[in-house]
Amino acid sequence: MRRLGPLGRILVVWLVTSAIAMTLVAVFLAPHLPPGSGSKEAAGQQLDNEVLTLVSVFVVAGVFTYLGYALIAFRERGDSDGPPIRGNGRAQTIWVVGTTVIVLFLAAFGTYQLLGGAGGGQGAEPVFVPAHSGQSPLQVQVIAQQWQFTYRYPTEGDFESAHLVLPVDRQIELHVTSLDVIHSFWVPALGLKADANPGADNIAYVTPEKLGNVQIHCAELCGLFHGYMFGSGSIVTPSAFASWVASERRFVAPVTHYLPAYSTTYLPDPSFRAG
Repeated sequence: MRRLGPLGRILVVWLVTSAIAMTLVAVFLAPHLPPGSGSKEAAGQQLDNEVLTLVSVFVVAGVFTYLGYALIAFRERGDSDGPPIRGNGRAQTIWVVGTTVIVLFLAAFGTYQLLGGAGGGQGAEPVFVPAHSGQSPLQVQVIAQQWQFTYRYPTEGDFESAHLVLPVDRQIELHVTSLDVIHSFWVPALGLKADANPGADNIAYVTPEKLGNVQIHCAELCGLFHGYMFGSGSIVTPSAFASWVASERRFVAPVTHYLPAYSTTYLPDPSFRAG
């Protein structure tokens, strides 16, 4: 360390500090970052958060290392002004090159992850359609209205239910729309969030990977009872899903014939008209 100049000392301390801090973050913090691993898309988002956190730790470690070294080594102990600063071309070059590489890396990484599907709605014509093996995607229509979500299963007998039940390890193709105002269908545990707009079909893909219940929220201010627009869904085994479909179809059979023909959007008649 004695043979190194100020810049060399800063770099050595920075690398050692960041290596220790990044290791601690990767071991103790990263596995607990949201949104978890409830779906393929959620796991991808968790990886994004891990990468962003580790890069941030690296940068913050560099900033604090430089500030700490400057406060100790460059402190003027007398009453007079310190020596004039002439600049350091090597330090400036390292700073510009280093920050440029970090920004370009994050931009390329983020773009790649977005093109791979991020659990968000992609409109009526998705730019990215994830590949699937075996069974074709299960189509589920999410219909938002003040102040609840209902779910239509067009490929499972075309029934509509107040309950969201999905099979595990199967790709789901969600068609999200609204009957009245703008809502947002948000399932944090699945890393899924898609706006529900009236007159629009917003398609999102998700592949649940863990059994259990998930919380559902509306993430768009949609009126007086927006705060009460929440519920829960279930991720079940394929056999349990088939049993639920059969049971639910029987339960809603008396009213299913009142449903309009399946469509990507609906424009229901108003309950009353002015004048």
